Amino acid sequence: MSLKKIITITAVAVISVLMIYGFILISKIFSANTKFDEKELYVYVPTNANYTDVKKILAPYIKNFDNFEMVANKRSYPENVKSGRFLLKKDMNNIDLVRAMRANIPVKLSFNNQERLENFAGRVGAEIEADSLSLMKAIKDPAFLKENGFNEENVFAMFIPNTYEIYWNTSAEKFRDKMIKEYHNFWTAERIEKAKKQGLTPVQATILASIVHKESVKKDERPRIAGVYLNRLRLEMPLQADPTVIYALKLRDNNFDQVIKRVFYNDLVMRSPYNTYVNIGLPPGPIAMPDITAVDAVLNPEKNDYIYFCASIDRFGYHEFASTYEQHQINAKKYSDWIASQGVTR
Repeated sequence: MSLKKIITITAVAVISVLMIYGFILISKIFSANTKFDEKELYVYVPTNANYTDVKKILAPYIKNFDNFEMVANKRSYPENVKSGRFLLKKDMNNIDLVRAMRANIPVKLSFNNQERLENFAGRVGAEIEADSLSLMKAIKDPAFLKENGFNEENVFAMFIPNTYEIYWNTSAEKFRDKMIKEYHNFWTAERIEKAKKQGLTPVQATILASIVHKESVKKDERPRIAGVYLNRLRLEMPLQADPTVIYALKLRDNNFDQVIKRVFYNDLVMRSPYNTYVNIGLPPGPIAMPDITAVDAVLNPEKNDYIYFCASIDRFGYHEFASTYEQHQINAKKYSDWIASQGVTR
């Protein structure tokens, strides 16, 4: 066999080997390498996790880990692990998997209608890495409270219900700082001036809004209710708001899961800073997280001469309003008789 033929055969053999190797390599890189049935899923990498931690997290979802590691090493992923929330899709190849583990996907966090700070911290702690205890500690930090003009009882007024994009690995302090920024964005110069015209600070307006929010789910009625309470504040009358008594009862019992539909005389004389039947003015903090319509109702109240109101038995969800105590007594008796007939004992 001639030297030329030997060289040709050798070259063909080498090229064939290289082609086979290349095919194998391409297959390892670009073949689907997931082993879950869902269309997509999220994996969570804790703060300060290393590559060993990530391998344990990904193990249930990757079919051939050697192939994944080959690509991960080529792309320097083990030295550049990121914490956060990462989206994996079914049949991703290894390049896509490594790329996905570098793209921290934010959580869309929505909250409203929370009754107190502890419940709110639990709600948020279920969605991001920071737990409820660390969130409570960050929010109640004395330096933070002093700097922003809050105290432990009214700091709940800081949170504006909405939908926010938050990275899962956001620390408790960074979450708190984002919320105070959103608070200042909400309380524009125009809103602050409107509150001032009602004789209120933003925190006081939020506290009153929390009562208005609890009094009625009917958004179109809230400006009228806000007008009534502002009338009482100007007259230095007790607000006499049943929702504040219900809050005081839940606080006393340390049970915010209980359902209280009826308030009795003994409840009205209970000693509590949240009982607006025995205390003049606003309670020390919000009794719930008011939605924006309740806040705007306080800032844009209906101008009326009503002093009293009670639930209507003719228009469920709405109230009957009165300018005199005599008319209010008539309205209140109708409601009292009706609710007694329904067998509601609490």
